[in-house]
Amino acid sequence: MASDRTELRALRNLISEAELTIATAELPQGRGLRALELLRSALALTDDLIGQTKLAPAVMMGRKGGASIAKRGPEYFRQLAAKRKTRAGGRPRKQK
Repeated sequence: MASDRTELRALRNLISEAELTIATAELPQGRGLRALELLRSALALTDDLIGQTKLAPAVMMGRKGGASIAKRGPEYFRQLAAKRKTRAGGRPRKQK
């Protein structure tokens, strides 16, 4: 998702540059005004999209995702591996 946000920012920069170029140029028959209006609308849309992009839950967790799994400890993973070897798979029962 980070690349999507980067791509949206690149698109916003391109639109902003086009807006600046048209704002400084003189076009006949009011075409420049209409182009500026459209580019400003496009800028507003890209700003909204940049603000709306949702990150995947794993990305939001960041390093904590691995840390919470690591809390289970090596013994938990040894038990899982042993169950795979004996074909007695599934989650281990909770210890009371």
